[in-house]
Amino acid sequence: MKYIWLVAGLVFSASTLADDRPVASKELVLEYKAYCAELAEDEGTDGLSLDDYLLSCINEELDVEGYQPIKSVPK
Repeated sequence: MKYIWLVAGLVFSASTLADDRPVASKELVLEYKAYCAELAEDEGTDGLSLDDYLLSCINEELDVEGYQPIKSVPK
């Protein structure tokens, strides 16, 4: 659970820098969605809904790669 709060904190603290970072392609976001869905299946979501977990996980991956965070999980 602490991990999720840490990730959420990083995402929110990085939001002020988001304007300077590029927007990730839809294809890249969908790749991260698939990766994060596998993580959720293997490790669980720490009590979060699947959508909340996926959003947090995708944004963490995007942040590591230097992209802007997304606001919602693509379908």
